[in-house]
Order: sequence, then structure tokens, then C-alpha cells
Amino acid sequence: MNRRSLLKAGLTTGGAAVAAGALTIPAQAAGDPVITEIQDWNRYLGDGVDAAPYGKPSEFEANVVRRNVEWLTADPVSSINFTPLHELDGIITPNGICFERHHGGAAQINPADHRLMINGLVDTPLVFTMEDLKRFPRQNHVYFLECAANSGMEWRGSQLNGCQYTHGMIHNVMYTGIPLKTLLEEAGIKTNGKWVLAEGADAAAMTRSIPMEKALEDCLVAFKMNGEALRPEQGYPLRLVVPGWEGNMWVKWLRRLEVGDEPWQQREETSKYTDLLANGKARRFTWVMDPKSVITSPSPQAPITHGKGPLVITGVAWSGNGKVKRVDVSIDGGRNWTTARIDGPSLSKSMHRFYLDINWDGSPLLLQSRAMDEHGYYQPTKNELRAERGENSIYHNNGIQTWHVKADGTVENVEVS
Repeated sequence: MNRRSLLKAGLTTGGAAVAAGALTIPAQAAGDPVITEIQDWNRYLGDGVDAAPYGKPSEFEANVVRRNVEWLTADPVSSINFTPLHELDGIITPNGICFERHHGGAAQINPADHRLMINGLVDTPLVFTMEDLKRFPRQNHVYFLECAANSGMEWRGSQLNGCQYTHGMIHNVMYTGIPLKTLLEEAGIKTNGKWVLAEGADAAAMTRSIPMEKALEDCLVAFKMNGEALRPEQGYPLRLVVPGWEGNMWVKWLRRLEVGDEPWQQREETSKYTDLLANGKARRFTWVMDPKSVITSPSPQAPITHGKGPLVITGVAWSGNGKVKRVDVSIDGGRNWTTARIDGPSLSKSMHRFYLDINWDGSPLLLQSRAMDEHGYYQPTKNELRAERGENSIYHNNGIQTWHVKADGTVENVEVS
């Protein structure tokens, strides 16, 4: 049985019973030297406040990093790396490990030399400096950003062994910026202005068409994330935020907004970021990232190492349609489901953290999670998606993920049918 196997057999619910009440964890045996003896960190002074002017994680967390897949793209300047979801908790992604997707490498831009132009079907074409933009009223919102290709390698079967690789093209941060509506109204939108073209300043000139309804609804022109300036790989000094929609539309290094009367049919919305169906036709303008979830622990990169007993099953869920109302977890490959506990903020178009606390008896498990958003849309199985779209697509795969937990605590990426 391996991650390319199609598992035919399920499991009984006897493998792990949901814990009722408090869990009892055995105490360490008396005489543990880590407790009874003075350690070096108790004996000697630590570093002073000037040792790290910009704080860094502990050296013991050096494994919590973004990772790439060498064979996935042809060149690093047009490539992707992945957020280590299995190492995180809560809902906020630290800035230094937010996944990256570049089409022409990360541009390095002096904010003093950066400009944002608004032109096209507007009453008054405008050009803003960064200082100009920071004089407008600003807002703070927590949103997830998910690449449309997240989980795309899984369409034809289980491929990559770890939720960092299967689901790590996502991050969730607080953005600070100006409502796009405010800037467009400053320029004045002509009556025939129905679309906005967002253009990046990077070498790829990443460009996407956005319907005016969305532009005026909740888009932001952002210059900070999690309270500090955008990182260069996240579009410093300015990026577009398009809540709930595929990450390709969140144009980084934003330099121009053009108002027009129809979509521009850019490369990234015609030859790319379309969903090729079984009949050879393609779905286009499939912007919304539908409800999705993944169990982050246990998972292939986060195996069970403590043996039998209390076990915290945890993961994240999100929906481009709004809030996640409910997350169900199965330990037997989808035969039976238990509603998990959503903990922490429940925000629209943001990640939600869920937990299910069980007592594990060492039996193999087939772990799954499925999210339901506030509109009642349930996350589908992969087979349900394939029945609708075939196996040609690589975008918008929000199918249910399965992890096979073995008796020794190791975990594999599998599928259940």
C-alpha cells in the first residue's frame, strides 16, 4: 500500500474513539534529569536585546521553511514554493513562510520610484506615489490567498507526500490597504466602465481582468501584511488583494489600473488559469476558490511519534464564498463523520482552524476533512470533481484529501474509492 494506491477497503470506527471529557496524559517518571538538574540555559546569561535587531525564529525551528518541488516548473524565476502548513497552528501565516509564486522572479523596487496609474474609461487619469496612497483612509482585513493550482497535481491521483506540497500554495495574513473602490471613485468611473485591468511592474508584466462588481465590492490596494511592509516576494511595495478569488488575480508590484468595457483576454486568463474539461473545452473566468480543507496533523510530514493515547487532529479550512460554518472529520475514509471544533476567529474569506481530540488505540486510520461554508456548499470528493470535469484540469481542485495513518504512526497520501 503506497501513496499511489487506490485503497478499496475502509476502516471501522473502533480504531480511534472520540474522547469524552478530559484526556489523561501519563506523567514522566520521577528523576527526569531535564527537570531535576540545572540546565545551561538556567546557568548562563542569554543574548542581549541588540543581538537580533530584526527577530528570527529559534534555531530549533530551522525546519519550518518554504520548500519547492524541483520538477514542478522549468525555472526558479517562474516557479512556486510552498507554505509549511504542517508546522503551523492558528490561522495567521508568518510573513517569512508565506508561499511564493512568480512568473518573472521577485522584483526589487524602491518605493520612492514606484507609481500607481489609473487610466482608461475614467473622468480623470491619475498617477499616485506611495506617499500619496498612504494619505487615503485605510482598512485591515484577514484573507486567505490560494493559488488556483493548489492541489492541482492530485487530479489524476495521489502524487506528493505531504500537505505542504499538496495544499501549501496558500497563506492567510492581515492586509492593510486602501479599498480599490476609493481609488477608482477618485478617478471617476465612466458609465461604460465594466472591467478593471490590473498590471504588475515585474518583468512578466503580470496582468488580469477583474469585473467592476468585484473591484468595487471588497478589493484592496495593499502595502502592508501582518502589520509590516509587504515582503518583496509578496509584491513590495504595492499589491492588489482580491478576496476569495484565485491568487493569480492578486497582482503584485501593482503599477497600473485601467478601466475598460470588456475583459482584455490576457495570457493568464486564456492559455493559462482555465479549466480544461474532458471534451476539450475549457471553463474560463473561474475566479472563486470554493470551500476546501486539509488535515495538517497528523499528515505525511507530521507523523504520530508519541504512540497510543490522546491525539489532536487539526487542520485548516477556507472558502472564497465567505465564512466556514462547519468542518467534519472522518477517521475511516468517509464512512462516518464527526463535527470538529472550529477555534479562533471566524472571518469571511479567511482560514479557519479546526480540531478533533481523540484517543488513538494504534489502529490504522484514513483521515479526511470536509468543509461547509455559510451558504451550505460542501467540499466534494475528488471523484465527484472528476465526474464533472474529467482529469485534464489542474486548477480549482478542492476535493477531499485522505491521509493513511499506519499503526507505527507514519502517514501516506492516498485516495479512497
